[in-house]
Amino acid sequence: QVQLVESGGGLVQAGGSLRLSCAASGRIFGNYALGWFRQAPGKEREFVAAIRWSTALAVIADSVRGRFTISKDNAKTTVYLQMNSLKPEDTAVYYCAFGAAVRSSPGSYDSWGQGTQVTVSS
Repeated sequence: QVQLVESGGGLVQAGGSLRLSCAASGRIFGNYALGWFRQAPGKEREFVAAIRWSTALAVIADSVRGRFTISKDNAKTTVYLQMNSLKPEDTAVYYCAFGAAVRSSPGSYDSWGQGTQVTVSS
């Protein structure tokens, strides 16, 4: 069982920045991936970014590439999502997820955090 705790969400004006954190704990071993997804009201959960822990291979969704960056801290088993040049359409609940590989499908991930709200005002 893997536990994920997100933090860093909040309210920001368009053009601003936020950094989300996801601390992982529990049965973490071998090659695995940590990813970020988001879900806006009335919409499906959307892939944002993911990183493979062992190699730091990162994948970023087209919708946020150039604005968002995913990174990790090995010592803290924490993954970060740096979000710059935020837009109102980035407003959503952001979820951290743990899985065996870097995939864009939510079904590929086994454990999820509780989510953190990001609201971007125009």
